Amino acid sequence: MARKFSPMLLIPPALFAGFVILAAVGMMRDDPDALPSALIGRQAPAVAVGPMSGKATFDGATLRDGDVKLVNFWASWCAPCRVEHPSLEALAAEGIPIYGVNYKDKPENARGFLNELGDPYTAVGVDEAGRMALDWGVYGVPETYLIDGDGTILLRFAGPITQRVISERLRPALQRAGAD
Repeated sequence: MARKFSPMLLIPPALFAGFVILAAVGMMRDDPDALPSALIGRQAPAVAVGPMSGKATFDGATLRDGDVKLVNFWASWCAPCRVEHPSLEALAAEGIPIYGVNYKDKPENARGFLNELGDPYTAVGVDEAGRMALDWGVYGVPETYLIDGDGTILLRFAGPITQRVISERLRPALQRAGAD
């Protein structure tokens, strides 16, 4: 008795081949660990933040003030934000301006976070609804952008800024931007 061939038998091998191709393409990228960003080399999107009590805020003109700076998206409920905080404080102590965007956080928690761990930010804005983060393509906090003096995004880093990230990614980008 002859068995009839079912085309459904081809689906699993085809799916497997597709995954293999996607993995191979991903491994061929310049930096397979970096999340892609369509904003690199483009003007930073609009800054749409509310004020945080007791803190200076910033706007889009601040990003085009002629100085190289960082824009850091953070939240008090974010454990990796605690991990990166000493590194941000060290960068601020070196004179690198850091503009903080407090993402979907309660104001009293955000202020408590800064009071407890220190405040590395030149200015802080509140993105309560997450709209600015959406415009900037933020995947999740923490996320940091290096902005040149004209407001162009030079580097995007998703995840906590650690000493390794500073030495391997941020310092070289700062040197290319002429800020270090």
